[in-house]
Amino acid sequence: MRTPLLLAALAAAAFAPLPVLAHGEKKHAPAPAVFEQTAWGIAGKRADARRTITIDMTDTMRFTPDKITVQEGETVRFVVRNRGRMLHEMVIGTPEELAKHAAMMAKFPGMEHDEPYMVHVDPGKTGEIVWHFNRPGQLEFACLIAGHYEAGMRGTLTVTPKQGATQ
Repeated sequence: MRTPLLLAALAAAAFAPLPVLAHGEKKHAPAPAVFEQTAWGIAGKRADARRTITIDMTDTMRFTPDKITVQEGETVRFVVRNRGRMLHEMVIGTPEELAKHAAMMAKFPGMEHDEPYMVHVDPGKTGEIVWHFNRPGQLEFACLIAGHYEAGMRGTLTVTPKQGATQ
């Protein structure tokens, strides 16, 4: 009775997808922007960006600047520079979503994730995010690589309501 079950388990394992490590040596092309509404906005089109904000990431687990204000309706191009010697990333989201994602990354450090509201940047390199902020509120940006978020690598992003908009 054990042999058929063991054979079935081995057969199933042979066809199971293998995990892909997002933070390994293998490089992958950025995912095309998916225009899917989130609680913190939607992917933007580079041609619509009227402002560019440069953000530096360092191995001291800090972003500079770490406080950003944008206006509801604004599309921003973030140029994200890794000034450190280790991989860093910038992920935009609500504080709750980022905390959940950081906890998941701590459990599964090789987890693959590639969304238009995040960018992984190798040491000495530059990446970019183009994001359309169509909802006012308090957001954050963070590096969710295991241990970085917990070390304080995050910042605040305030989306102010459109002028004349009522809350």
